[in-house]
Amino acid sequence: MIHTIDLRFLGVEGAVAAFLVETDEGPVLVETGPHSTIDQLKAGVAETGHAITEIRHVLLTHIHLDHAGAAWTLAEHGAKIYAHPFGAKHLVSPDRLIASATLIYGAEMDRLWGKMEPIPEAQVVPVLHEQLFRIGGRDFAGFHTPGHARHHIAWQLGQDSVFTGDVAGIKVGDGPVQPPCPPPDVDLQDWRKSVQLLRRLTARQMFLTHFGEVGNKEAHLDELMATLADWSEWIRLEMRDGQIVQDMMPAFQRYVERQIRERGGDDAMVARYDAANPVDMSVTGLVRYWTKLAQEDAP
Repeated sequence: MIHTIDLRFLGVEGAVAAFLVETDEGPVLVETGPHSTIDQLKAGVAETGHAITEIRHVLLTHIHLDHAGAAWTLAEHGAKIYAHPFGAKHLVSPDRLIASATLIYGAEMDRLWGKMEPIPEAQVVPVLHEQLFRIGGRDFAGFHTPGHARHHIAWQLGQDSVFTGDVAGIKVGDGPVQPPCPPPDVDLQDWRKSVQLLRRLTARQMFLTHFGEVGNKEAHLDELMATLADWSEWIRLEMRDGQIVQDMMPAFQRYVERQIRERGGDDAMVARYDAANPVDMSVTGLVRYWTKLAQEDAP
C-alpha cells in the first residue's frame, strides 16, 4: 500500500508530498520534504499507523530542499538515505547546497526550509542507474532521469507505480501540468530523454511530489512536454528582445496564472501552484539554460 502524506508546506494543502510504502520489513519513505515540515511529516506517518523512528529506508528523487531537506532527521533515527551519486556527496557535506540555496532565498531560508545537517557517509547509499533494491519483499528500481536536475532519480515500485519527483512535472488537482525549471542545471535535451524513459517503464501509475497520484501517463507526459516547449520558447523570445530576468518575471507570472485559470483554477489553486513551483525560479533557470546554450554554440 502507498500512503500520500500532505506536508502542508507553508500552510498550503496539496503542494508538497512524501510517500510511505508498506513493506514486510516496515515502512519505506519516498521523499522527506523540507525540514520546515518535519512535524507534518511525523504526524502524517503516525496517521498511517507507524512512527517515524520505524523508517529504515528513505528514497530521494533528488536533493532539492523541498524533497530532501529533512533527510538528515531520518538518518538520525538510523535510516539509510538513497540518492543519486551526484547528490549523495552533498547530503554528506551540505555546505555548498546550503550556500547555493542561501544565495537564492536569503533571510527566508529558515522559514521555507528549516535546517539541514550532514548525514554520516555510511548511511548514504549512492544509487546507480537501473539499480534494484529489494526491501521487505518490494522491488524499488532507481532510474537516473536528469533534466529538472542532474541528480534526479525516478523510483519504480514493482511493475505498476513510479515516484517521479519533478521529472514528470507538477499537477494540482485538475489544473495544468507544469515543468519546474529552477537553476542551476535544468536541461531541456536531458529532460526529453528522461520523459522517453518514463514512457518506456512498465509503470502506468505515477506519484508526483507536487502533487499526488495521477493516471493517464501518456496524456500527462504529452502535456508536460508541450508546456516545457511553450515556457522555454516564451523565455527565449523575451531574451532575444533584450528583456532581463527581473523584467520577465511579472509578465511570466501573469502568463502562467492565466494558464491555470483557463483550466478552471481559482485563487486557492494558484496559491498551491505557487507554493509547489515558484514561477520566478523557472524564469531564472530557463534564462540560465538558454544563456549557457548560446555560449556553447558561440565560435
